Amino acid sequence: MGESEDKAFGEVEYECVRCGTRVTSAQLAQLPEIKCICGYRILKKTRPSVVKQIKSI
Repeated sequence: MGESEDKAFGEVEYECVRCGTRVTSAQLAQLPEIKCICGYRILKKTRPSVVKQIKSI
């Protein structure tokens, strides 16, 4: 998980449904079309590994 530690705070990461390749929103913005390197167009947003904890009132 060294790659996810290097990314900027708050940056959205997507995962290809077919092959599982992870790309950031900045990498997708550089491409002419929104699709994975394998050619599949369905990406899902990945959840962050850190769990939010809030205090109850």
